[in-house]
Amino acid sequence: MKKLFLLTIIASITLLSCTSTNKETIYEDEDYTQFVDPFIGTAFTGHTFPGATYPLGMVQPGPETGNFSWDYCAGYVYGDPTITGFSQTRLNGTGVTDLGDLLMQPFSGDKRDNLHSQYDLISEEATPGYYAVHLTDNDVKVEITAAPHVAFHKYVFNKEKSANILADFQSGLVWSKEHIYQHILANEINFEDDKTISGYTRRRQWVEREYYFVIEFDKSIISKEELEKQDPREKAPRYILTFDMQGDEELNMKIAMSSTSIEAAKANMQAEVPHWDFATVHEDAVSEWNSYLSRIHIEGTDTQKVNFYTAIYHLFIQPNNIADVDGKYIGPNRMVSQSSDGKHYSTLSQWDTFRAAFPMYTILSPEMVPGMVNSMLDFSEQQGHLPVWALWGQETYTMIGNHSVPMIVDAYLKGFEGFDYERAYNEIKKSIVTSTHPKTNWDIYDKYGYYPYDLVKLESVSRVMESSFNDYAAALMAQKMGKEEDYEFFMNRSEFYKNVYDKESKAVRPKDSAGNFMTPFDPYELAHADSQIGGHYTEGNARQYTWHVLQNIPALIDLMGGKKEAGILLDSLFYTTKETTGDLADVTGLIGQYAHGNEPSHHITYIYPYLDRPKEAQKLIRQISTDFYRAQPDGLIGNDDCGQMSAWFIFSSIGFYPLDPVSGEYVIGAPQVPAATIPLANGKTFTMKTVNLSVYNLYVDKIELNGEPYTKKTISHQDIMDGANLVFYMTDNGEE
Repeated sequence: MKKLFLLTIIASITLLSCTSTNKETIYEDEDYTQFVDPFIGTAFTGHTFPGATYPLGMVQPGPETGNFSWDYCAGYVYGDPTITGFSQTRLNGTGVTDLGDLLMQPFSGDKRDNLHSQYDLISEEATPGYYAVHLTDNDVKVEITAAPHVAFHKYVFNKEKSANILADFQSGLVWSKEHIYQHILANEINFEDDKTISGYTRRRQWVEREYYFVIEFDKSIISKEELEKQDPREKAPRYILTFDMQGDEELNMKIAMSSTSIEAAKANMQAEVPHWDFATVHEDAVSEWNSYLSRIHIEGTDTQKVNFYTAIYHLFIQPNNIADVDGKYIGPNRMVSQSSDGKHYSTLSQWDTFRAAFPMYTILSPEMVPGMVNSMLDFSEQQGHLPVWALWGQETYTMIGNHSVPMIVDAYLKGFEGFDYERAYNEIKKSIVTSTHPKTNWDIYDKYGYYPYDLVKLESVSRVMESSFNDYAAALMAQKMGKEEDYEFFMNRSEFYKNVYDKESKAVRPKDSAGNFMTPFDPYELAHADSQIGGHYTEGNARQYTWHVLQNIPALIDLMGGKKEAGILLDSLFYTTKETTGDLADVTGLIGQYAHGNEPSHHITYIYPYLDRPKEAQKLIRQISTDFYRAQPDGLIGNDDCGQMSAWFIFSSIGFYPLDPVSGEYVIGAPQVPAATIPLANGKTFTMKTVNLSVYNLYVDKIELNGEPYTKKTISHQDIMDGANLVFYMTDNGEE
């Protein structure tokens, strides 16, 4: 898609009617990629990128416009004046920096001291599986596409000048300029012949990882100049490569990657892109993206479709399958392992994605779910615990809790097969009763019934809140498997959140090992251990985390003194004029103290139905959907966080949300699109439609399910999978 200000020229299309329940034939002629704008979220704090992606692929080649700061976690910020080069791997929407491997920068003519290039803004184009731009200073047209393990670049040089590439093997996305000299730990480069380079890199930034690669050109390298090191600590070279163009102006380059070996990288290339046909690779990527984007068909305006399908696009950029085409991968034991199903998913971002992204996968892409579970179990058997936040098969230990637990439990309770239930339960239990890493401390937790802040110095309250939910999830699995003693143990621990609830401040509050609440106490003070400010909460404050009882909202309401008192507290969260104490880049999208730009707040709007005030939720859902999801570069109010921000929008747009992600129930809100159809993998079709939805008619008057009046607060996962027909009758009457 061209720049977002050109949205108005998107042609209107006539939507096909749904007459078939066959997943492969419904809307098969639609090109949903026309409604994806990869530039959404590339400015402000979205941290997305406009590279050429393949669904769930290992590589995501694209432009870099900057480095060395939190702003450049994805290596790109919309509107930057220059492009520094094109790297082959990227993170989508995270708040931590890594990847950005194998930076290539083409240029025509003589070498300059600085090869950063301004670019033609009108020429910059991004669609699923494709990126293009014209580098004006470097006088090169760039086009990039991708297969799962292979980046394909096409450069058109000025025919009257020499054709060159800066191949920078030292580069990578890092936290600071100082890191750029030190993050490469080992490197080997082999010029196998005049058209082939292979190599190996071990680097450390967010995690320590290694990758192997092979680079092939369709023209011969006629000279290579190794540049002087910028710092003596550098371990990898930079080369200026010049090519024999033989009167041609076009140079093609393929880069295949692997976590296991150079030979595996070559096998990946041979399996996926054995030819030099750029168009075919692009067409394959578009086809694969359409197979995912078409899993929900919505009606609405072009802008609504762009927002919606871009959200689906962001959802399926990851998790990334890092296994080679033969199923081999490097996991946390740093040995070559064989995947039982040919895939190993990493970049799961569990602290974020367990909330809505994973439940969305269970509806839209159920074929992925067993592989994701098996990947977590394989990881756990190597690492000693389920992954907390794994990147390229290695543990980052970023964030808190172990939210692989609810993801596995969700899959189990929804009846997914393809993984061993006993094995899964054993890894769950091991991960949340055995202290295998510094962020567990289960002996302290079990002794006190909470994490005393004088013994656990950071994030003590948030760790209680999130661990309580994981215990609840484990309890449900234990109960269904007939493990009654474990059920009682985990269900008891799931109520530990009550031990840090302070009735005086009506907030969850740090408590010491003597049982005393911390004094003085500011419930509006932001905290996050991974920042300089530290504190007892994780990317939030007490006002936000008090509502983090996903497992039992009615019990939380009772703890607060009943629906009236809880309603007063919830209203004060959204409508207070009091500002937060302190500032955190991750805490954005504020409505009062509610922070939609960060995940611990995502479910809170959906608590209102439990207070018998669903229309208050419906009003807020419209406000959030309208204000915080816009079809422009700064349109996302916070990090997309590997699709979680997008998953909230997808669920909310079609009328419900998984407040409790392991319950198999979705709390009903209010749809934001006129209609949606989901052709399910089981051959059935779920439909949602609205009557009288408009700018003003944002409230739900009544609901019908399968033609009958429906008054429940939730709709079940089973209802959806059975092929339900859900109808919302909308009104402008916001009175409860």
